[in-house]
Amino acid sequence: MYRPTRLQTSLAMRGIGMIEVLVTLLIISVGFLSMAGLQTVAKRSNFDAVQRTTAVILAQDILEKMRANPLSLEEYLTRAAGLGGGTLTEPTQACSSAERCNTAQLAAYDQWLWEQSIDGATETRMLDGATTETGGLSEPTGCVSGPAAGGAGLYSVTIVWRGLSELTNISDNECGAGSGNYGDADQFRRILEIQVYIAS
Repeated sequence: MYRPTRLQTSLAMRGIGMIEVLVTLLIISVGFLSMAGLQTVAKRSNFDAVQRTTAVILAQDILEKMRANPLSLEEYLTRAAGLGGGTLTEPTQACSSAERCNTAQLAAYDQWLWEQSIDGATETRMLDGATTETGGLSEPTGCVSGPAAGGAGLYSVTIVWRGLSELTNISDNECGAGSGNYGDADQFRRILEIQVYIAS
């Protein structure tokens, strides 16, 4: 009966140890790749959550301004294309505490300030000597609809922004639709809509 020498047994054991190390490295590598994929998913989810939270705050902001100025509710209504991307110019009347204005001027100023907020122009930082916008939403559009003549009624504030992943169930809400900012078929469009009854 053949018996391997100690030297032969030792060499065979070294080969087995190397295979175990390689298998262990393979398992650890797969684990690290999975963790990297999870971090990417977590960053996307965090981005979407921050955008949605910002949209809720901005929608409530304009609704509160409308409630505070019920005599000029029709002035808050936006055209079909909505606001966003610097479509409004700054009103000459700033409506600050030092500078009084009428209800229509206040509505115009509120709309301009709201567009600045959704665009992120109200939050800036200096980066390499240039001012960059840090707040707001990604490619936003804001729409306000309600009774054409203003007054008491149901008002709807819709805020649209660009998400990171495609959606298959496209909404029939027209705010920002077909602008090209949200993909060819609006598959990246995210929508938040709040409806509130405002008394005159």
